[in-house]
Amino acid sequence: MDMGQTPDHHIARRWSTDRVDAPRRLDYWVGAICEAFLEMDCSSRQAPVFEGQLTSVEVGALSFNQVEASTQDVFRTRAGIACSAQHPFYLIAQREAPWHVRQGSHRVGLRPGDLVLVDSAQLYELHFPESVAVMSIQLPRAWVGQWLAKVDDALPRVARRDQGWGRALSGLTLQFAHEPLLAARYPAELLSDQLGAMLAAAIEPSSIMTTPAAHGLLARARRLLQERLDVSGLAATGVAAELGVSVRTLHRAFAAGATSFALELRRQRLVRAAQLLAQPRLSGVTVAELGRRCGFVDASHFVREFQREFGATPARWRRLRLTH
Repeated sequence: MDMGQTPDHHIARRWSTDRVDAPRRLDYWVGAICEAFLEMDCSSRQAPVFEGQLTSVEVGALSFNQVEASTQDVFRTRAGIACSAQHPFYLIAQREAPWHVRQGSHRVGLRPGDLVLVDSAQLYELHFPESVAVMSIQLPRAWVGQWLAKVDDALPRVARRDQGWGRALSGLTLQFAHEPLLAARYPAELLSDQLGAMLAAAIEPSSIMTTPAAHGLLARARRLLQERLDVSGLAATGVAAELGVSVRTLHRAFAAGATSFALELRRQRLVRAAQLLAQPRLSGVTVAELGRRCGFVDASHFVREFQREFGATPARWRRLRLTH
């Protein structure tokens, strides 16, 4: 196993079958997934030429695991469950090929981009008949209990890539599947809130509030965000407390508006930044400072997010608006 630091000082752990001879690669791989995740069995019809790489990045209580490997079948067994001190959940999305999950007598087919939530306290099988290009997000059991009304379920729970909040959850998860270190660039609490809110809305859509009270709460929350955009550590817990509601109620109100706390905060910060960059009287203020005034502590993160949203760097955006 290799260990290294991301630019934001999060520890990234890496395993690769390149480190061992071909005859020992599958055994090495079984040890790697047990070390990175928990006790599981694994087999592969490509055992003689097996290849696999695994990168794991911890962000707060969550762990983001990129897996790229040969075709394989993974089994959570009774022996593995008995050996595990903890029983987290895993939110899993495959990037490129169809696969399926079997839990009890139920088989669920999944397309690339579909997500499944599996409970490591249950027996399950993960079958990848072609190849593996997966993001598997480890979610502590207590964390899941903060977001889902129903924690224990004997069946795998699925969020489809093209249905409801599954679209947003799939998009976010596949970003990390392509670039797992991206997760480390998010503030841990904000990422936790964003993922939790999307998960709850995708897995339990009936929990979304659509009442006039929910819309009123959403309007009040948006106004409060506008007033606090310069606060870099702004989090849902503080906003919920100031509004006198629970964190779950706040997130459900945002879901009713087809957004989330983190998405709305990001949108408002970027809109405010674009407005400030276009003001001639602020032309002498650096891009980094204007980003900071909108709550972006890290200048490079601000530039990336701004370019992703508007298709131009903040500096170019400013030049185009101040010269016309």
